[in-house]
Amino acid sequence: MIFSPVVSRAMPQGASIFLRKTGNLFNVAITRARATLVVVGDFGAAKNSDIKHLSAFATYVESVNEGPDAERVIRELASAGHGIIFTTSFGFMNPTLKVAKDFPNVKFEHATGYKRTDNVATYNIRFYEGRYIQGVIAGKMSKSGVVGYIGSVPIPEVVMGMNAVAQGMRSVRPDGKIKIVWINGWYDPGKESDATKALIDQGADIIAQHTDSGAPLQVAEERGVHGFGQASDMITLAPKAQLTSSIDNWAPYYVERVKAAIDGTWKSGDVWGGLKSEMLKMAAYANMPDDVKAAAQAAEDGIKSGQIVVFKGPIKDQDGNLKVQDGQMLGDGDIAGMNWLAEGVEGKLPT
Repeated sequence: MIFSPVVSRAMPQGASIFLRKTGNLFNVAITRARATLVVVGDFGAAKNSDIKHLSAFATYVESVNEGPDAERVIRELASAGHGIIFTTSFGFMNPTLKVAKDFPNVKFEHATGYKRTDNVATYNIRFYEGRYIQGVIAGKMSKSGVVGYIGSVPIPEVVMGMNAVAQGMRSVRPDGKIKIVWINGWYDPGKESDATKALIDQGADIIAQHTDSGAPLQVAEERGVHGFGQASDMITLAPKAQLTSSIDNWAPYYVERVKAAIDGTWKSGDVWGGLKSEMLKMAAYANMPDDVKAAAQAAEDGIKSGQIVVFKGPIKDQDGNLKVQDGQMLGDGDIAGMNWLAEGVEGKLPT
């Protein structure tokens, strides 16, 4: 059997990907709500002996919004006979659970969520580990001491990323500041551009983002400042501006879970992988002096080895309250539910 590789690039807001097997063994569906630059083409790596017994092709369904529209699409996929469905937006959580209840023989995988049942598993990437490294680089590179951070929506995934940048930056520059602008969406090049310009005008000379278009880096390139890519390597969009990018490496997880479903070994559970497991990778460290590159690599190596723990106390919130005691390591539950901004972050969480 032969795979057809699928690569999604700069998809519109709400784009969805469906991977579906062409043979008669199994059907796979992946729904997307964000326009992140992810590569799912590794499903089609026909030369990979671990997955060459699978067969898949892709179709695209546009504008799958969080809420009733998501439930409709997920239900249609389940009704069409897909054996495993990946729903890859936080806002797909409740629609996934609702549909899963009606289809107990279908396996569901929900990204970035926290609710599970016998046929609904959750998985995520420790994005915050890459943010910490970005903070270290920013602390070394910034002349103004100000990072501009474009936030998407105020959920813990985004909040912990802001706090991780602050932790990394202040580990090498204690007076470093993070200024934030929220766009209340995952993908909106216009709003992302405007937010980037506003942050640069406020003194930021390093731009970080938890949004999915390349617009922030492109504005950074135009304005002569530096920034970090999101989800994939964006160096081609801003060859002079990008310092590195956090790369979301979802494909091996998808392959592993599809194989488990086919083999009958699939079980519900929760996976939260990071740099050590290679679910998160860092793009090449570029446009920086050698000493900064060495500091970035040391931070990456330290996180992988466990010598660096991103949320290890003492950590205060932006109001000066001690949130993590000296020497304490914040547990995964507390990280996953993070709803406070750390010292050094300027701005508020939308209410």
